[in-house]
Amino acid sequence: MALTLPHGAMVQAFAAVPDNDLPDVPNHNVCPTTRVHVVTGGAGRRLRAMRWGLIPRWYDTPNDGPLLINARAETVAEKPAFRDSVRARRCLVVASGYYEWTVTPQKERLPWYIKRADAAPMALGAIWRAWTGPDGDVATCAVVTTAANDAMGRVHHRMPLLLEPDDWALWLGEAGHGAARLMRPAGEDRLCAVRVGTAVNSSRASGPELIVPLDG
Repeated sequence: MALTLPHGAMVQAFAAVPDNDLPDVPNHNVCPTTRVHVVTGGAGRRLRAMRWGLIPRWYDTPNDGPLLINARAETVAEKPAFRDSVRARRCLVVASGYYEWTVTPQKERLPWYIKRADAAPMALGAIWRAWTGPDGDVATCAVVTTAANDAMGRVHHRMPLLLEPDDWALWLGEAGHGAARLMRPAGEDRLCAVRVGTAVNSSRASGPELIVPLDG
């Protein structure tokens, strides 16, 4: 993922109160297990930092099982690691865009940067839970994914759950029940994908050049 929005812009866009320990922005290469910007509902929206990679309560350490950065919409209500969270702890992960890869016959991984066609911030439907470790509670999250729409399916067969502003309150539990109906692919015109350089294939890469289209 990439996030280029200043904290003040996120606070304004989501009408959320910010925590004091938010990760630095901009970050053009937000990787799994690092902290991401998350909006939670409840008694007022909060802009919080959470570990990207949900840790189930039965893990003794964060590495006790698979790294759970995504949760499939089709099974999120059934999987033991996710079902409690999707009922009661839904959130929004804030992003400017995200990366996907196609693979050539020569096994070369070619990255694409995907963002909203209208350049607005992305609100990705996600779930969260607090995991209690030796150093206390750690807030962790996973992004919900759906089957890709036709446009994004040319890059990858899955896509994050993209939520529009009118849907945020329902997803966050502020507007009653029925969030399950939001778990569908985004409209064909919502996103655009551009090829970017292979520097982003390294988790150590950083800088705005990572999201510059190859065609200029």
